[in-house]
Formats: sequence, C-alpha cells, structure tokens
Amino acid sequence: MNLLAHFATLVAVGGITASASAQTLDIRHTAPDNTLVRTTADAHYLLLPVEDDAPDARIEVLDGGAIVRTFYVRLAQHAVDYTVPFDLTPYAGREILFNIVGEVPLRPHQMEKFVCWKALRLADAFDTANREKYRPVYHHTPLYGWMNDPNGMFWKDGAWHLCFQYNPYGSKWQNMTWGHSVSPDLMHWTQEPSVLEPDGLGSVFSGSAAVDSANTAGFGAGAVVALFTSAGKSQVQSLAYSTDGGATFTRYAANPVIVTEHEARDPKIFWNERLGKWNLILAHALDREMLIYSSPDLKNWRFESAFGRGYGCQKGVWECPDLFELPVRGTHEKKWVLICNINPGGPFGGGATQYFVGDFDGHRFVCDMHPDETLWMDYGKDHYAAVTWSDAPDNRRTAIAWMSNWEYADVVPTLQFRSANTLPRDLELFRLPNGSLRLGVKPAKEVESLRRGKTTFPAATLSASPVVCTLPAEADGVCEIELALDFGHARKIDLVLSNEAGESVRMTCDVHDAKKRTFAMYRQQSGATDFSLAFPATTVAPMLQTGHKCTLRIFLDRCSVEVFGANGEFAMTNLVFPSSPYTSLALSAEGGAARVEQLTVYPLGGAE
Repeated sequence: MNLLAHFATLVAVGGITASASAQTLDIRHTAPDNTLVRTTADAHYLLLPVEDDAPDARIEVLDGGAIVRTFYVRLAQHAVDYTVPFDLTPYAGREILFNIVGEVPLRPHQMEKFVCWKALRLADAFDTANREKYRPVYHHTPLYGWMNDPNGMFWKDGAWHLCFQYNPYGSKWQNMTWGHSVSPDLMHWTQEPSVLEPDGLGSVFSGSAAVDSANTAGFGAGAVVALFTSAGKSQVQSLAYSTDGGATFTRYAANPVIVTEHEARDPKIFWNERLGKWNLILAHALDREMLIYSSPDLKNWRFESAFGRGYGCQKGVWECPDLFELPVRGTHEKKWVLICNINPGGPFGGGATQYFVGDFDGHRFVCDMHPDETLWMDYGKDHYAAVTWSDAPDNRRTAIAWMSNWEYADVVPTLQFRSANTLPRDLELFRLPNGSLRLGVKPAKEVESLRRGKTTFPAATLSASPVVCTLPAEADGVCEIELALDFGHARKIDLVLSNEAGESVRMTCDVHDAKKRTFAMYRQQSGATDFSLAFPATTVAPMLQTGHKCTLRIFLDRCSVEVFGANGEFAMTNLVFPSSPYTSLALSAEGGAARVEQLTVYPLGGAE
C-alpha cells in the first residue's frame, strides 16, 4: 500500500540512514533571498523541512548547469511542521545544485537564519506511516501532501486508476502534478509514483484519460491516452500517452493540441460509438459554458458547439465537466447527463456539482431542463470536481469527487496530508412522479466489502424522548448506518450523532409537507470548526422519496459524514473534525409519533 515500497525500509521522517549519513550538503547564502545547496546525489532523497504558514520559496534544480526542475516549497523559517522528500535517484552519482530563491522580499541575512537549514537532510527512505487522527479509514487520500480534483480516471485490466491534482512538496495548493493511485476494488488504494509533472507549458491541471482500444491515435492498441490542461501564462490542452497500462506517461511532441482565445480547462474525453469519433468537453471557465469537440485520432480536434450560457447556476467559474449517457431506472430509455462543477456558487457556499439532463448527438448537447432550473449532484459543502471513470466494466458509470471546499481546504486541521476523496458512487437516472428526471447517486457496491460484522437494533417508536443507540467503539467509530423510517404522524425526525465531549452532528428529516420533504445536516457543534468562518454550516437536500417511509445510508469516517437516500434520491457530503469519535446515535420525533422499522450498524475497516 506504500508509495515507496520499492525503496529501502522506512525510517522516521527527517531521519538519515547509514548510507545517507556520509553524504554532505554544501549550503551557501549568497543574497538576502538566495541560498545555494550543493550535493552529490548518492542518497534517495533530500528531505525538505516545511512550515505550513511560511511563504513559498522557488527551488531550481541544476544538473550540469542546466535547470532540469523548478518547484515551490514553504521552507521552514521559524519551526518545522513536517518534511517532504525530493527524489534524487534520477541524478544518482552526479553533483546537483539547488538554487533557492525567496518569493517575497527579505531583509539582509534573513534567509540564512531560517531553521530549515539545520533540518535539511539526506536520507535513503521516507516514512509515510499515518500520524493524523483525521486520516480516513476507507476514503482515498494521498500518503502525504496536498490533493484536490480527481483526474485521468480509467479502468484497465482489472484495476481502477485514479489520478489527482497533487502537490508532493507541501500540504497546500502548489506544484500541480498528477498523482496516481490504483485499486482492485475502489476501496483499497495503493499510491504509485506521479505520472505527469509540470513542464515548459506550465503546471499540470485537471483532465481525463481513456483506453484507445482501436489505436486511433497511433500509440498502440490499448494505449492509455490522457488530455490535460497545461497551465502557464495561458491555459492550453495537452496530450500524453501510456503504453505500460498507466504506470508512466509520455508527452505528445506536438503539444498543445487545443488552444483557445479565453481561459479553458479540464478536458474530458470519451469514445462516441455512434459518431465513430472521440468527443471532448472542455470548461470555458469564465464564460460559464462548456465547449464540445470531436476528433478521429485524439490529436486533431474540431470545435462542434457550446452549451451553458444562461443555464443553471451562473454564479461561479465552470470547471471539471463530464458528459455521458445513462439508463433511466425501470425503462429501456437512456438520456445524456452533463456534469458541471462550479466555484463559488454552491447552494451553501463555495464549490458544488450541478448537472443537466438532455440529448447529445456527438455535435450538440440539447438540454431538457428550463434554463433557470439548477440541479445538484450532492447537497453537502464538501463535494467538488466530481467526474467519472472511463472504460468501467459492466457499463457502470462510477463517479468520485474531491471531499473538501475551496473556502477552507488549506486550513483544515491536518498537516501530513490535506484532502480525501468521497466514496465512489454509481449513477443512474430515475423519474419523479411528475415525469422529470433526476440523477440517482448510490455508494459503490464495493463499500459492503468493508463491513466487519453488524449490530441490529430492535424496531422502536419515536417520540420527543430520544431513543439512544451505541455506535461501535472499534476503528474510531467508523461505521455504516442503515436506517428505515416510517414518518407516521411526525412533523420532524431528528438524528443526532454525539461523543463524550458533547460534540454533535444533528440531522433532521422535515416531513410535515409531503411535497417538500427535506433532509438537513447541522455541523456547527461537530468538533473543531474555528479554523474557518465558512466551516460551521447547515446543508439541506430535497428528500424526493414518495409515500410515508424512507431508508437512509449514513457513512461515518474519521473526518466525514456522507448520507444517501437508499435508492439514490439524494446525497450529502460534509467534513467533520470531532475531538473524539461519535459514540452514540439519538433518534427522536416532533409533532407526533414516528417509527424506526430497521436500524443496522456495520463497523467498517480494512482499507488502511
């Protein structure tokens, strides 16, 4: 499961192995904002001390006098929060010079007084063992560093590949690279070496990948082809390909393959069997629209049309699109769904994922919805950049999102890593009684493999006096809760997760109006919230269930609560940071009696 498994036995962060201890670092301060560090690259890593609140320093790596890498690190000025590794193995045996430049003006002799110089180390291994109380048990996270948008997701030869926006040199946004993790089952992830790093065209922003089974691009049958945004002075679209199943990628020599006059990013590619060509959808970010292209070979793209101006939520920039066909539950009908992530403009602040339903002929997307109608894929604060896997087996359409929010993502109370992904979710369409279509969102079936036993509680009548159920103590209270409710005569049903410290997450089913039932989550008292004024929040979703009953699935991890209508009617994803795990669930009803028909709790584990 370890990114560095092919290297030496792990040692403590900042430690030096016997072979590395003989190495030396020649450190020379040449100007108030410039330091040179020279070493012979015989160790695996140079461990860089980081202070999260320090300004960036630019590091240029010189090999034989030529700049071969440039990246940014918040080098520790006053205290070391953690260290990050720079891989020296590509330069083994050669003398390497690090030209370090402060990005903000510094007083004379200020840089030479930074504490980082005494903590700078050479080492043959880097420890990635978890040191964070809030690292999830069963959600994907990077072993260390910052992560945001999922990218380049494809299935091939029995493995799910997940690339992601990654900063390997710190726990805040910078140095955008494609990290890479692989899983046999969507639950157990192994982080592999990064596959795309910044080059002369800029950082590697979001994009997608697909298997070119028919060799349309000429890189070989079954090659994995990625389209991504190169973000430098401008944003252009570049291509890379892999002939080893996605382990490594080679950039196309004629990049960029798409250039636009205005800012555009996050290309999503897919093979359109009916068209006999590839399609690509691209976010025209500031114009709040999506651009649609076609290509016979993934290299030469023709602009087809645009969609979006005046449709849906127009408050923020449009990003991270997706376009795919889905079956309508219980019918032989299919419709197309266009995913559009926006930031800001979400229903409760910051980013969110909206979607549109319509028809697509390979050239134009025609929306069935009224332009003023806005539909959300998830009603929590912490669901953004949702996109789906390419080439998934059994015609599955499976999505995953970044589980955070730009309003506070870089200040949440973790340091070794920042951000996780949501649970993977299977998608389908379903019709409401009035005939309109909605996107059904269910947890991927593989999550059931994490169940470690179960506790079934007896049915109970709910009133103003709470019925209290004890949650499992093992695995930090990490569990899945299945709950079947009969609303009875209640106007409101309360579900309260709490711990011994008095911290709580309150969830409310407001069912007094059968046409406007809502599910709400309140995290104002959930634990640590003072790191951002935007974090304490109430989120509300339409329940959409008909009749007088509903079933909910609630997933607790160390720093998150995800709630799903059991038939995919709604989803809600919120981060929480309790000082200790939630140990009880209290249920009560207002305005009349309700009934718990089923309550089952499954401890979850095994993904770490």
